[in-house]
Amino acid sequence: MESKTRRQMIVSSAATVTGLTVAGITGANQVQAQQAAPTVAPPTNQRFSGKVVLVTGSTSGIGRATAVAFAREGANVIVTGRRTNEGEETVAMVKEVGGDGRFIRADLRVPEQIDALFQQTLSAYGRLDAAFNNAGIAGNNEQPANTHEYTFDSWNEVMMVNLTAVWRCMKHEITQMLKQGGGAIVNTGSTLSLRAVPGIPAYCASKHALMGLTEAAAIEYATRNIRVNIVLPGPINTPLMDRYLGGNATRQAEMNNSVPMKRLGNPNEVAKAVLWLCSNEASFTTGTPTFVDGGISARE
Repeated sequence: MESKTRRQMIVSSAATVTGLTVAGITGANQVQAQQAAPTVAPPTNQRFSGKVVLVTGSTSGIGRATAVAFAREGANVIVTGRRTNEGEETVAMVKEVGGDGRFIRADLRVPEQIDALFQQTLSAYGRLDAAFNNAGIAGNNEQPANTHEYTFDSWNEVMMVNLTAVWRCMKHEITQMLKQGGGAIVNTGSTLSLRAVPGIPAYCASKHALMGLTEAAAIEYATRNIRVNIVLPGPINTPLMDRYLGGNATRQAEMNNSVPMKRLGNPNEVAKAVLWLCSNEASFTTGTPTFVDGGISARE
């Protein structure tokens, strides 16, 4: 891109703070968002029949929607996260659509639990065909804080979950995929993977770094039948977004208006992009940022 750099592809601070896509809108705001978003019809094919897929951060939001979408297309799904009850709920949803799945609890801040996650995955299924590294946090108790005010502990936690844990997961994923002859990996970035906004320096830094990690791995394994991509959601109707909006109708309206499509995205719309990137339909796509942002990236 010579005439238009990646950094120029993202909008102003007011709009791109919507890149915090770990969570979901409740109450009247949720109803409004759900009514505005189109219904995402279930696929009629089985692109992932017999495949084994890992989805981190799949106890709610984008991760849950993606786990269910993979299952609907025939995948065996490993659901993982820190919340056991919510994880089991996701597994129940996976089975409701005809898929097979199991919940493996793992705190991705703990290296030993990441190791155990992959050991149990391979013990259960013997292979790993696709992985969606989706788990992430906003940090600093989700309260804005400028760089000089940001706490050391919060900085470390954000980097551990949003970046280091993804790298650790990718080490396991790539090692297994090399053994079996290939696979596909998708990481969850953000519109803030390509620019920054004030008040969330650790989140911005971690998502920028995740873009670099994705691109480096994509190049490293491009001839080894392992594709590595990153999805960049805009404002999505998920639980962190609810906490960001705080039930404020004015803020909700401003958020909607910041998007050219004048609404929040649905987690299923992100799931669709992830499944495409993991499918054979994207066989010539690697190292690519895929925007799912309602047109935000087209503004600059």
